[in-house]
This record gives sequence, C-alpha cells and structure tokens, in this order.
Amino acid sequence: MSDDDGNTAEPGTSSAPDSSAARATSRQSRGNGLSLLYVLDLIGVAVFAVSGALAAGRAGLDLLGVIVLASLTAIGGGTLRDLLLNRHPIFWLHDARYAWVIVGSALATVAYVHFHPPPLHALLVADAFGLALFAISGAQVAEAARLPAVSIVLMGTLTGSGGGVLRDVMSARVPLILRSDIYASAAIGGIGVYLLAQRLGVPRGAAVALGIASVVALRFGALAFGWQLPVFRVAA
Repeated sequence: MSDDDGNTAEPGTSSAPDSSAARATSRQSRGNGLSLLYVLDLIGVAVFAVSGALAAGRAGLDLLGVIVLASLTAIGGGTLRDLLLNRHPIFWLHDARYAWVIVGSALATVAYVHFHPPPLHALLVADAFGLALFAISGAQVAEAARLPAVSIVLMGTLTGSGGGVLRDVMSARVPLILRSDIYASAAIGGIGVYLLAQRLGVPRGAAVALGIASVVALRFGALAFGWQLPVFRVAA
C-alpha cells in the first residue's frame, strides 16, 4: 500500500501514514509560534494553570504545591491525549515554553491573590475558558491525525476535561465532570459546532472561534441558570 507521497508501506502497517502525519503536524505546530493550534495550546495552558493555582490556594497548599497542581491541571489532559495518539515527544517535553507559561501563570496568580481577593467564581470562570480552549485544540490535534469525527470529539473532550479532573482529585474535591451540571457535554457540544461549521464551509479560524464560544456559553449557562442533563435514578 502506498501513502500520499508514493512510498510503499509494509502490509499490516496501514496506521503508519496517519501516525507519521500526526507527528509531522505536531512538529510543525510546535515549531511555528504563530500557528493557531500553538497559540490555543499556550493560552489554554495559562488559563488552566491559573485555575489550578486557585484550587491549590483554596486547599491551603504551599508554593511548590501550587506549581504542581497548576502543572497537573494545565498539561494533564493534553498528556493523556498524546499518549493515546502515540504523539512523541509529548508536547510539553518538547517545548520548554509550556513549563515557563505554567510557572509564570501560577506565580502571577499567587501574587495577584496576595493583594486582591479573587472574584467569587474565578475558579469556575478560568476552568470554563480552559475547557473551551483545550477542547478545540485537542480536536484539532485529532483532526491532524486523520481520526474520524467521533474520535475527534472524544480526544477533544479528554484534552479539555482531563486536567480539571486531576486538579479536583488532587485537591480533594468532587471532579466537575462528575457533577450534575453541564461540563463534558459542553465540550462535546462545542467540538460538534466546530466540526459542523467546517463541514458547512466556514473558514477554520471562524470555526475555532464558534467552537470556543459554544463551550464557554454552555458552561456559563450551566453556572448562571443551573442547566443540567437528566439524572438517571434507580429506585432502591
């Protein structure tokens, strides 16, 4: 079997071209500081690092604990995604800017909170934006690996929610994804909007904006109006 460049692949290795394309796209996006995917990744890392630092502050952790929890929150979902997609090296190991963004965002959050109390719902707001940014960037990574639409939705949702789950577990809180309000379903809905917009011919940048806005709108709606999915109950 031949790939798009006319190279012949050995029998039983039909996934090799997709894996190679994913790694090539990964290297390209990491190397190009102006690429949309790279920018979304860095912004998402910063926002999720802020939410992790706020959670660490509420849990009463020391400065090292703040940085550790901010790091888990910022890179947890993307790391799981890269492991499942066999993308190596994992994004934050290849590019030290991710680590600097995490540490800088965490320390800036500590400094800000030292002088100004954080807004009441700052953690939930930061989490909503982090979820949105990472859900769409994770979907783009899955697209680059030429995965089907269902897998793109799954990978995007995992990227968006994985770090928040680790943050909540490590700070002894019930993960947001397990609560009754809309969380992972917001990521699923936003990724669906992103994919549908592209299918309808909307430019990629506009489709990304629509997807991010959809996730944020669903999360804010759930927070403001108590939107919930139907709850399954079994009589005792």
